[in-house]
Amino acid sequence: MSKQGSDYVIIKAKEDGVNVIGLTRGSDTRFHHSEKLDQGEVMIAQFTEHTSAIKVRGNAQIYTPFGEVESTRK
Repeated sequence: MSKQGSDYVIIKAKEDGVNVIGLTRGSDTRFHHSEKLDQGEVMIAQFTEHTSAIKVRGNAQIYTPFGEVESTRK
């Protein structure tokens, strides 16, 4: 990654009800933010001093500086 806070990811929901969850930094990893996306909605998220990880649940296309990945339902 380049400098902290400069990396973005784009999450595009391919179905209703995709959950995007931000996780904190520090000794205890915790959820700090959650969003629910419907089909076709797009969220642009950024890694910051508070966000060290982003969890995506549901069918979505995820675009990162490192490439694309698709998440699927169980």
